Amino acid sequence: MAELRRHRHEPGDRGASAGGQSSGARGDGSGEGGSSSVTLKLLAAVFYGVSSFLIVIVNKSVLSSYRFPSSTCVGIGQMLATVVVLRTGKMLGIISFPDLDLSIPGKMFPLPLLYVGNQISGLFGTQRLNLPMFTVLRRFSIFLTMVFEGLLLKKTFSVSVKMTVFTMIFGAFIAASSDIAFDLEGYVFIMLNNVLTAASGAYVKQKLDSQELGKFGLLYYNALIMIFPTTAYAYYSGDLQMGLEYDGWSEQLFVVQFVLSCVMGFVLMYSIMLCTQHNSALTTSIVGCIKNIVVTYIGMVFGGDYIFTWTNFIGLNISIAGSLVYSFITFTQERAKKA
Repeated sequence: MAELRRHRHEPGDRGASAGGQSSGARGDGSGEGGSSSVTLKLLAAVFYGVSSFLIVIVNKSVLSSYRFPSSTCVGIGQMLATVVVLRTGKMLGIISFPDLDLSIPGKMFPLPLLYVGNQISGLFGTQRLNLPMFTVLRRFSIFLTMVFEGLLLKKTFSVSVKMTVFTMIFGAFIAASSDIAFDLEGYVFIMLNNVLTAASGAYVKQKLDSQELGKFGLLYYNALIMIFPTTAYAYYSGDLQMGLEYDGWSEQLFVVQFVLSCVMGFVLMYSIMLCTQHNSALTTSIVGCIKNIVVTYIGMVFGGDYIFTWTNFIGLNISIAGSLVYSFITFTQERAKKA
């Protein structure tokens, strides 16, 4: 989903994070992660990496290969899957979160708006851009996250971290400058997705610190609150009708992939929660970076919509190199703080 978490919500038990980028709250990542076995940490990280990778591929297949006409309908399906899975889990006693009351919308605001905007813009961007350019332009979300965390959470960053972020942005500019398949609408949607992802991450930290709803409550009510206005928008804009009238519903393989996309929207959020809980928000960010590298090079070889130029290729690799250095510096700084 877009990557749509994405989207985006990245909950952890009373202290993980949700929304587009993962983040910890109340030491959730480090405290619980420290007590987890190495195998459990590794499995949680692999689970997140695989889930994040698969949802990009599935969404790309549904929206581009099968030319499904409505990204909004895919987003609605992912919201519905989230509501159904979490409600079923609560009814069976597997999970718990507060019951719905009149105070819930106030406790959630503005996360539902950021959530649906993040999800839909990510889906539109996936549909309009080739995978390598989608991955590179998503690098801008790191810079925007720094901005929002500085403004809302008063967080500061070292010069070395700022320089690596600049390197990622510089590489993205180089790659985008020679994008023969330039799509202004796709670029706009991805940049909007970056802004919403960054804002969502900062606000989620505040919400989870209050511990009013917990990880499953934030995830459930985000989807529940926004599924109705999103469906209404899809109806009045004609997206819902286009989705229902799509010719491919008779193809079993398409139906399987559409359902898989819906379920993966929830699985991605859940996998981010596990990775953050058993490792840390930092590890989750590093795993996401590694996943993006894999997506980039697979898109070059197998995507079918990547147009090779040396300028674009060099820019991609500059951005990727910056991501790796950023992950290394952040990891070493985290270890130094704990030492």
